[in-house]
Amino acid sequence: MENTTVRTERLELRPVRDEDVDRILEYRNLPEVTRWLLRTEVDPASFRAAWRRAAADPDDHSMAATLDGVVIGTVSLDVVDGMGQPGMPPRTEAQLGYIFDPAYGGHGYATEAVTAVVAHAFDRLGTRRITAGCFADNLASVRILEKVGMRREQHGVGDSWHAELGWVDGCTYALLAETWHREATP
Repeated sequence: MENTTVRTERLELRPVRDEDVDRILEYRNLPEVTRWLLRTEVDPASFRAAWRRAAADPDDHSMAATLDGVVIGTVSLDVVDGMGQPGMPPRTEAQLGYIFDPAYGGHGYATEAVTAVVAHAFDRLGTRRITAGCFADNLASVRILEKVGMRREQHGVGDSWHAELGWVDGCTYALLAETWHREATP
């Protein structure tokens, strides 16, 4: 990943550093956070190794969202090839995700950070389309995606396996660069 820092009105988004991982695990492993994640338990050593791999991956543009120097969340952005049709330009799609410390919830920080990463993906990385998924019952995540300007493309009934809840409904959201540039004013 390029060593990019993105600043918003209140936040600094920067690459995740090795020393950030313990802080991320503090909130990532809270029950109110893991309720909305596919993997409810993570091994700290494996989690740290995954972040190290991400930092070395030129297609991974994940960032730590910091408020006054404190990591309050992460926004992941993986640039990928599209569906593989012949002649399709490479690296035009991106997959978006995020995890935030619930202690900082209700202040718009997650929306601000996600908006900044989406803008970065479209304006600096040349991404054409971004997708994101969430559990249908995760209303906070649904609100973030919709505030950013993403549209719900799919509601899958019982299509997502959750380690503790079993089969649950999932949603897929997407946003095109042309729509972002024309309409998005979050």
